[in-house]
Amino acid sequence: MNNKFDALKDDDSGDHDQNEENSTQKDGEKEKTERDKSQSSSKRKAVVPGPAEHPLQYNYTFWYSRRTPGRPTSSQSYEQNIKQIGTFASVEQFWRFYSHMVRPGDLTGHSDFHLFKEGIKPMWEDDANKNGGKWIIRLRKGLASRCWENLILAMLGEQFMVGEEICGAVVSVRFQEDIISIWNKTASDQATTARIRDTLRRVLNLPPNTIMEYKTHTDSINVCQRIVFYGPFPLAFHDDVVCIDLNFS
Repeated sequence: MNNKFDALKDDDSGDHDQNEENSTQKDGEKEKTERDKSQSSSKRKAVVPGPAEHPLQYNYTFWYSRRTPGRPTSSQSYEQNIKQIGTFASVEQFWRFYSHMVRPGDLTGHSDFHLFKEGIKPMWEDDANKNGGKWIIRLRKGLASRCWENLILAMLGEQFMVGEEICGAVVSVRFQEDIISIWNKTASDQATTARIRDTLRRVLNLPPNTIMEYKTHTDSINVCQRIVFYGPFPLAFHDDVVCIDLNFS
């Protein structure tokens, strides 16, 4: 992988001519279909640590999303917009992905990196997330890359000490500021959310006056739905950042 952006390329970016009619090409398409099925099957195989690698407690998946600001986004189109980069099961596999990925501080526009446990999609509606919430921290420009790295290393290293509560983390790059968040399963468990907050403050070395907001995913869905339905703003269902910036949170 020579280009850092290779990790973000869409697997189905190539175009194929659908109008070929001679039998040789049809046979070729048939062979390709069978080959694609075989490759797809192999992609679904469980990711495991390699020989002599250091296994993580959970497998994790990197995701990437980018959208045009101000364009309304339904839950379905949001799900189609998030692209899976890859899944890893060991420390070594993590670094192989991470070393080829663009740092958040180098991203432009409305872009997001998501790192979630394997099997959990970075969506409010996912079964693992729907009863949970997230801690949100807004950052001035220039801090996202360092804070993101510290956050995900703490998450992979099980520094939060809250059992299976952690679902994943997100860094959201915006024009005037960046936002990082860590998601957990049970918003009603105040002891757990408090421990996550305190650990987050420690691993990021946050100043005492840093504003940290906890937001349930149910509130996020309800607020954004009300804004889309009643308001004149072309907002997305899955853009907490816009909701926060307009003081609707």
